[in-house]
Amino acid sequence: MDKNIGKKLDGRYEIIELIGEGGMADVYKAVDIVDNKTIAVKILKKEFAENEEFLRRFRNESKAIAVLSHPNIVKIYDVGFSEKIQFIVMEYIDGITLKEYMENERVLSWKDAVHFVTQILRALQHAHERGIVHRDIKPQNIMMFTDGTIKVMDFGIAKFAREEGKTATDQAIGTVHYISPEQARGDVTDAKSDLYSVGVMLYEMLTGQKPFDTDNPVSIAVMHMHNIAELPRRINPDIPTPLEEIIVHAMEKNPDDRYQTAVEMMRDIDRFKADPDVKFGYITRSQDTDAQTRYFAAVNDAPEETYNDNDYMQPPDDTYDQNDIYEDTYDEDYTDFEEDEKPAKKSLFVPILSAVTVVVIMVAVFFIATLVKGVFSGDGQKSSSEFAMPNLVGMDFNQAHEAYPNLDIQVEATEWSDLEKDKIFSQSIPEGDGVKKGEIVKVKVSLGSKTVKVPNVKNYHYTTAGDLLRAQGLEVEYQYQPNDEVEEELVFDTEPSAMEEVQPGSTILVYVSKGSEVEDIEMLDFVGQNIQDAKVQCGVWGLTVKTKKQDSGEEEGTILKQSIKEGEKVPSDSTITFTVSTGKEPEGDVEMKFYFPSNATGRFTITAYQNGVAIYESFTLSADYSKENLVTVRGKGTDETITMVLTNLSNNLTCELGRYSMNFEEGTFSVIDEDIDRAFQTVDGLYVEPTDPPVEPTDPPAVQPATDEPDDSSSEETEE
Repeated sequence: MDKNIGKKLDGRYEIIELIGEGGMADVYKAVDIVDNKTIAVKILKKEFAENEEFLRRFRNESKAIAVLSHPNIVKIYDVGFSEKIQFIVMEYIDGITLKEYMENERVLSWKDAVHFVTQILRALQHAHERGIVHRDIKPQNIMMFTDGTIKVMDFGIAKFAREEGKTATDQAIGTVHYISPEQARGDVTDAKSDLYSVGVMLYEMLTGQKPFDTDNPVSIAVMHMHNIAELPRRINPDIPTPLEEIIVHAMEKNPDDRYQTAVEMMRDIDRFKADPDVKFGYITRSQDTDAQTRYFAAVNDAPEETYNDNDYMQPPDDTYDQNDIYEDTYDEDYTDFEEDEKPAKKSLFVPILSAVTVVVIMVAVFFIATLVKGVFSGDGQKSSSEFAMPNLVGMDFNQAHEAYPNLDIQVEATEWSDLEKDKIFSQSIPEGDGVKKGEIVKVKVSLGSKTVKVPNVKNYHYTTAGDLLRAQGLEVEYQYQPNDEVEEELVFDTEPSAMEEVQPGSTILVYVSKGSEVEDIEMLDFVGQNIQDAKVQCGVWGLTVKTKKQDSGEEEGTILKQSIKEGEKVPSDSTITFTVSTGKEPEGDVEMKFYFPSNATGRFTITAYQNGVAIYESFTLSADYSKENLVTVRGKGTDETITMVLTNLSNNLTCELGRYSMNFEEGTFSVIDEDIDRAFQTVDGLYVEPTDPPVEPTDPPAVQPATDEPDDSSSEETEE
């Protein structure tokens, strides 16, 4: 069994089961025994916990992550550090990962994809504004509820997964399918790296396949740095063109050419949702037809970079350095691979590159010469294919595309202006200048009128918050969610955030508290179970648990009674009280009345015996004074056999009165067997009325016969 199971971290977080394993940390389901709620605990693995530099940075980062509080980010409740264990306590999510959902659906509808990506971008915006960069955005790190709500996990952990001195051959590399080019090179990364990963995820959602995929993780990383992906619409023609442009812009190789913030990407998504035919100009016209483009191209047309075992062990000097490959080990689904070190193979890259360079220069010279020849005739006049540049200022960007198909009109920038939204207010080539078919024209497009700041409406009643937002010319959309910290019907967040600048008429998503989440649960029978097991289950339900102790012969901690009966349905915010055994036999009194026989006489005592040991002896009971005598026996136990013995104090004779089953906890008894009259008779305790003995008949005395002899005495007296 996992050695962490059953542990109590900080005396509060009790580990129940392992629910996830990653390259750097293990995730457990646990219970906060103080708040009686289910949580998740991420515990760092030993090899990372013993790295002092890593620990220092992890502590600092963990404190920063704890400040993130957003509906689309998994909450961090606590962090803990000791000499032996380092952990993060976070919200427990009962759902599936976005990866599981994507694998099941294969290709998502564009509406579902936009719904998910928008929530991810909101979470990233919140984090980026607070200086936190995720660095490991991928479907495995996105949790999804059944209602489609998204929660982003694992902020700030993956960025520390790279260990100094390790190379691609020294240690396994995790999932690199979503890694940005600069991250693969080992360069400093920022918010734009996360946006690249979002672009890759959006690509996969809409096409059902990753932009770069092979069995070799190192090769995938190199592809992100150098290769160009197939345009999404070539894989799935049902993808709206503006959404393809958004993917292209998010996945630019150069970070400076990408979206700079999550807000920028969300604005383009909002523009697309408002106008499905909008054109952003991120994909040039040549990109739709040519295989080799600046941004994307068909995989089959792109220069193929292959790596055998020896090639990536010893890369050319002017390509990537294997030490630069970002080690993305914090991945629930990573697959380890090991390569035996082999002798380095001499690279042919430099001579090949030199040959290619010469060929490219020759082709370029030939192309320029041909171009000059086509543009100018022999007398130095312009070719008839050239035409005058029209005035685009004031035109709608999409209308300009339709009106001048011979021009490649691209957006240079979008800015606030007095012009209506999507109107062109600047062009790179002045009106009237000569231009050729397909020539690129850079334009600046209006975002509309001046922005307004979103007012801070947190802790306002939702109706008041709506009035304040509408007063600023903003639209309001409410989303109701459970919140343990904010009262019901009060606002706990907005999207965009308070004080952020938005266009008038923008829709503000207002998050309104539904109070603590309550649901009905059907009560189980916990009698006979250990109280700790019951607390775990009740904590999962959200019940508040109270206990009261009672002496009992049951093992300590055993539940004797529960206040909510089995099968009863109660709200999850209810309180249940358990009566729990102390493990001590209950002590109490049992009162008994003994009725002496009517002819009982004398002085007596009654003694109670439990298991042969006297536990009680009454005071002297006089049968001559009262025939009804109350005896109170004190003892322990709930089903104890007690023997009552009668003693006659006049002769010390004893006899058993009877045997009784006593419950000292409840103060009750029942008779097993009893014979009071026999007991008193045995000890000579009954009065017997005295009687005269019978007189025996006797014969009368016999009569003596008369004689003639003189009486001697008379004679004697005479003689005298």
